[in-house]
Amino acid sequence: MEVWAYNGQVPGPTLRITLGDTLRVHFFNRLEQATTIHWHGVRLPNAMDGVPGVTQDAVPPGGSFLYEFTPKDAGTFWFHPHIRSSEQVERGLFGVLIVEEPDPTPFSRELVWVLDDWLLNRDGTLVEDFVTRHDLAHDGRWGNVLTMNGVPTPSVPVHPGERLRIRLINVANGRVFDPGFVGLPADTIAMDGMSLPESVRPSSLDFAPGNRVDLDVTIPLDAVGRTLEFRDHFARQQPLLARLVVSGEPAAPPTGTIARGSVPTWSGAAALEPSLELRLNARAGGPYGLEWTINDKIMRHETAESASTAHERHDAVYRLTIGRFAKLRFTNESARLHPMHMHGVFFKVLARDGVAVDEPAWRDTVLLRGRQTIDVGMVPLDEGDWMLHCHILEHAESGMMTLVHVGSERGHR
Repeated sequence: MEVWAYNGQVPGPTLRITLGDTLRVHFFNRLEQATTIHWHGVRLPNAMDGVPGVTQDAVPPGGSFLYEFTPKDAGTFWFHPHIRSSEQVERGLFGVLIVEEPDPTPFSRELVWVLDDWLLNRDGTLVEDFVTRHDLAHDGRWGNVLTMNGVPTPSVPVHPGERLRIRLINVANGRVFDPGFVGLPADTIAMDGMSLPESVRPSSLDFAPGNRVDLDVTIPLDAVGRTLEFRDHFARQQPLLARLVVSGEPAAPPTGTIARGSVPTWSGAAALEPSLELRLNARAGGPYGLEWTINDKIMRHETAESASTAHERHDAVYRLTIGRFAKLRFTNESARLHPMHMHGVFFKVLARDGVAVDEPAWRDTVLLRGRQTIDVGMVPLDEGDWMLHCHILEHAESGMMTLVHVGSERGHR
């Protein structure tokens, strides 16, 4: 199967830096389409966010761009194009950015697992119909082949007693997973890159496109000769995603401590009136026959064909004040799934369908099920125009995107 790739590999390279270091990426576009790189989940200067028509011009074929920034948070992040993403990501343009904590962690080793699906023809070639009416009317493009790090159901050798940190990233266009080991406890220590105040062991995970989760797994000492299965429990067939094959001598116990985050309680916040209300729905029309909307409005990037010459700029629709608490209410008026992702900020889920919750996690992407309402709270700290969109890439491509300006209170008057 022919793919598009960063540095000739799928997934693209895993970039690693330590918190406090500056990342410098010289990007050269050798595609026949314009493109960019968006650094998903990374809090960085707005000019480095990789959104054409908002933070930069699209990089034309044969062009280049220098991305340079110092991430503000340690964690698991990823990067991908932000123009014609439904095609460019599906063809293989995605990679991982890991910002490591400066102090040693208590793990024997680390696994980076990039979870994806591919829609293939019978001859193994990629189905090249992108943003179809069928995909728009459903939950985006779902593939018929699942891969972990570009390989179907890889087998990973492990030793008994090993303590593993598994950094899991969902880069699929539209597929939601509920991943987990069969008969092997796994604690969640980070969500969307941000460390949790305490480890948690959820019964299931709504692992939507764009989400990341860090798992803490210890291989039992009596598991020699066993194969530990990692399966998707969201799908009815519960397909196998990867295997851990246990053999060899026991591993020495690792030393170090897990970095712990801080998530506010914000007691009473669920009862506050929302700062912004965002209704999600669909309507007939547009180049694909169906448009997904936010408050009955659409936004689309320049087309890849015109982006190399056009310099269209989009204006922010909504405004938030830097450093001030804001509550956003997402109301899904449709029956479809919508993982809503906001650039430049982390938020906390406050309520689901009007019922207050106290989730111990920051997020940058939250999944709304059909007819569901979710309230989130945030304190934006980084100035600029930031994208807010559905991370089912076909939904975003057809219009389910908008812009939020974060600035001073004076600038909003």
